[in-house]
Amino acid sequence: MKVRFLIDENLSPRLKTAVLRLNPIIDILRVGDPKAPPLGTLDPDILSYLELSQRILVTDNRTSMPEHLEAYWATGGQI
Repeated sequence: MKVRFLIDENLSPRLKTAVLRLNPIIDILRVGDPKAPPLGTLDPDILSYLELSQRILVTDNRTSMPEHLEAYWATGGQI
């Protein structure tokens, strides 16, 4: 299975550009891109998107995301 990524909007859009410059075949989207959740999407909705799209989140959100992950897993969500 090919690993696919979603960059959270709290990270610079330049990160995606840099990754693709190094390896253009990496499947990477950023929140706000077409086919990705829109800017301002709440963390719980991002987690649902990750599960449905089978992507890995790249974020530096250490304040609210851990709580949202715990709640998501508690309801049977899998990422």
